[in-house]
Amino acid sequence: MKNKFLALLSTSFFMTSSFADDRFANVEVKADKVSDTVYMLTGAGGNIGVSAGQDGVLLVDDQYAPLAEKIVKTLETVSDKTPRYIINTHYHGDHTGSNEFFANNVGSSIFAHENVRIRLASSEDAEPKSLPVITYQDGIKFYLNGDTIHVMHFPSAHTDGDSVVWFEQSDVLHMGDLFFNNLFPYIDLGAGGTIAGYISAVEKLIVKIDETTKVIPGHGVLGNKADLQRFVDMIKETYAYVQEKKASGMSEDEILKIGLDAKWESWSWRFITEDRWIKTLY
Repeated sequence: MKNKFLALLSTSFFMTSSFADDRFANVEVKADKVSDTVYMLTGAGGNIGVSAGQDGVLLVDDQYAPLAEKIVKTLETVSDKTPRYIINTHYHGDHTGSNEFFANNVGSSIFAHENVRIRLASSEDAEPKSLPVITYQDGIKFYLNGDTIHVMHFPSAHTDGDSVVWFEQSDVLHMGDLFFNNLFPYIDLGAGGTIAGYISAVEKLIVKIDETTKVIPGHGVLGNKADLQRFVDMIKETYAYVQEKKASGMSEDEILKIGLDAKWESWSWRFITEDRWIKTLY
C-alpha cells in the first residue's frame, strides 16, 4: 500500500505541486509525539492531530492543499499506514485544504459537522471529493488504536460548525480553532462565530480536563489546562474592557487609539493584531 501511495504521489500530485504557492516552498511539516498513539503535526495553518496505531491512521484537519505531499512524508515517519479517516474541526482552508488530495489518492473518509459541508459546498470552485462524506449534528465517536475518540460539536463559537476531538485514553484534546495558544483568536463573525459562544465552549471543555491533559491548539504550541484557562481569561478580560469603553460612549476608533492593556501586547500576531482583536470585541 505504501509503495502504491508513493507512486500516486509521483504521478497525480507532483505536477500540481510545481504550481503551489511559493509561500509554502520552505514550510517544514514536523511531527511531535504527544502520547503512545497521538501526534501533533505542525507546518502552516492549523495544527494536525494524528492517531496512529495498529488500527490505522486518523487525522484531525489537514492544513493547506500545497502541503499534502509534505504531510504524507511526515506521516510515514510515524506509521506505515495511510489515513483512513479525516475529521475537519471547521471549514477554513488552512484546516481542510488537503481534503481532496487524501480523498482522491488514499480513499480517506472525511467527517465534519453538517455546517462544514454546507459551507465548503457553497464555494464556487468546490470539488466534490473535498467535501465531508459523513456529517453529524452533535458529535460522533471512533474506537481506534486503543482510544475512544470523542468528536464534539460546539455551536456559534469560532464558526457555526466547530468540533473538538478528545482522545480519551490518551488524555489528549484537540481544540481546533477554539484555542490559539498565547495568541489572540480569530472569531469568524461572518460564519456564525460569536464571542459568547466561544467563551462558553472553552469554559465547558476546561472543566472536563485536568492538569495532565495535553491540549493541541488550532494554532500555537502544545498546551495544557493552565494555558487554556489563561486563554479564556484573556478573552473575557479584553471583552469586558472593550464593552465597558463602548458603553461609556467611546467609538471603535477611539478605543483603537488607546489600545488594550500593555500586558496583552505579546498576544498580537500577524493575522490577528491587537487592532483586529479590538474590532472583533467591539
